[in-house]
Parts: sequence; C-alpha cells; structure tokens
Amino acid sequence: MKKSIAILGSTGSIGRTTLDIIRKDRKNFKVILLTANNNCDMLENQALEFNARNILIYNDDNYKYLKKKLKNKKINVFSKKTKLDQILRKKVNYTMCGISGLDGLRPTLEVIKCSKTVGIANKESIICGWYLIKKELNKYNTKFIPIDSEHFSIWNLTNDYSNEDIEEIVLTASGGPFLNLPIKKQKKITPKDAIKHPNWNMGKKISIDSSNLMNKVLEIIEAYRMFDFDLNKYKILIHPQSYVHAIVKFKSGLIKMLLHDTDMKIPISNSIYNNKSKFVNSKKIKSDLLNNLNFYQVDKSKFPSIKVLDNISKENSLYDTVISSANEELVNLFLKRKIKYNEILANLLKILNLKEYKKYF
Repeated sequence: MKKSIAILGSTGSIGRTTLDIIRKDRKNFKVILLTANNNCDMLENQALEFNARNILIYNDDNYKYLKKKLKNKKINVFSKKTKLDQILRKKVNYTMCGISGLDGLRPTLEVIKCSKTVGIANKESIICGWYLIKKELNKYNTKFIPIDSEHFSIWNLTNDYSNEDIEEIVLTASGGPFLNLPIKKQKKITPKDAIKHPNWNMGKKISIDSSNLMNKVLEIIEAYRMFDFDLNKYKILIHPQSYVHAIVKFKSGLIKMLLHDTDMKIPISNSIYNNKSKFVNSKKIKSDLLNNLNFYQVDKSKFPSIKVLDNISKENSLYDTVISSANEELVNLFLKRKIKYNEILANLLKILNLKEYKKYF
C-alpha cells in the first residue's frame, strides 16, 4: 500500500528536498497535498509531476491565478481560507512541515490532527508554540519527528533515556562563512556574503542565522522546549566540518555522537523511512575525514548571540517568541540592506534589554 504524504511549504528548500526523495521511490508514495505561498508556477509543476490531487496556496492573487489555470485539471485548488482538515479528511501517513518563519505555526497545528506522523523543520513554530504543538500531538496521538539535523540527532541518541541519565548534550556549529573574519570587518558583510554557507545549501534566513550563530541559540531553545532535559546540560561547540551533529555524554560514562554528511536528505529521508532509508547516496567513510574533525569553544566576542541564552526562561513565557520574532525582522531588514550585518545582533540585544520587553520574560 502506498504511503500517503502531505508537504507544507513544498516549494521551499525542505519541501523540494522531500520531493526529491519521493521522486526516487514514487511507486511507494501518494502525494495528497502540497502547499506554497508565492511560488505558484513551481507548485503547479510539482502537482502535475506527482499527481497531487490537492494544492493550497496562501497568496490570494496566486490562488485566483491557479484556480483559473487549473480549472480543467484534476487538481483541487484551495486558498488560505480553507482549513487543512477540510482537505485531509483521512489521516495521511506522513506530513512534512517545511514552511519557514512564524507563518508555519498555524498550518503545523492544523495538520497534526490530519497526520499519523509529522516531521517539523520549522524551528520558529517549535520555539514560539511548542506547548501548543505538544498539546495537539497528545490529543490526536500523532508521532513527531524533528527534522533539523541537530535535533534529529539528539532525538536518535536519547531515545529511551531520561534527564537523570544524561550529563551533557553538545550541539555543533560550523561557525559559518565568517568564522575566521576579524570582528572589525563584520560591518562590511553584505547579504550576498552572508547567505553563502560553507557546508549547507539552505534558505537565506537560516543561512544568515548560521553565520552569526543565532541559529544555534534558537536550536538550544528549541531543544530545551522539545526534549525533557535541563537547560544547563546543553552546550555549543564550533565544528567547522559539520560532520558531527550532536554529542551526548551519559552519566554512565558513555559518550555517543551522531555523524552524517551535510545533506538534509539524510534526516528527512530517515524520518520518512524510520531510519531505514535506502535512497540517500551518502559518501563513504574516509580515514582522512575522521582524522581531521576539529572542535573549538565559542568565542563570545565574535558571536555575541550566545548572550541571549543567559536569560532563557525555564517556564513557558513570551521570551522565546520575542527573540524569534525580533531576530526574524532584523534579518529581513538586513536582507533589504536597511541595517548592517553587525547591527542584527546589536539591535537584538538592545531590544531584549528594553523594559517594555522584560515584562514578557
């Protein structure tokens, strides 16, 4: 029997990668729903290629355009006014939640009730609304798999372990394209420079977050909300090769780490195939690679984003939402060249110290 699948954000990086995996094994999948915001041409092509019966597009103008263009095709076109449970009348086997930013929270909450398993690649949704997501997961008995390579690794390494079993959890960071760039030159960094990640092919926003380690800060917040481990157990190490994604030290003395190539097809594919994927062309293990894995402590003067972690609340609060929302807006301003690169974190830290925001913490 074919595995039914829905992809939220199918025209984005995560969505396209998910479809690449399905493309290699089409006989075993049935694409039920694809969604997008603005890229209507790509959405149309994806729907036609994968015989998707349903597409949803959030932009009103694009909805009208596709509704008219596909009126003679066997494709149902829905607008943002349509709730996902009105489209997915029966639970699909798997849903990939790949919509970026806070826009992904509402669709994620909606689709949980319509899915047996959800893979979530949207960190903003988890950071700002994990308590809502967890409530829905429990309510509808839906399995959850984190897709970010670090969280997918932690999830795999800590299955069947409790907080009492674990001493330390390390998330690794490549250090981004400016790891060796002098601090005084940061103000000259352009958006074009910042989106060139040395190891990963990602979207603009997450690439910029990776370049200043804000991505890693958000990942620790995300991990703390997602897993039942104490906040002070999480650490960050710079690991330029991006081959080791997480390291867990257990109180038993054992240390485990999960390694894989810098390819999001690996966590995505294994989330779909229950860690038994056969459709990823991973590189062979080479001794020269293993002999050159490096790890360094984070230089807080070069990466001041780490200071954000000093005030993380152990209770549910709006602090996480303020951080995520403010950072998202500041990155957008940088991409529009309205602020300089080094002003992203400078302004974020100023915002978090304003008395108007402290009341949310």
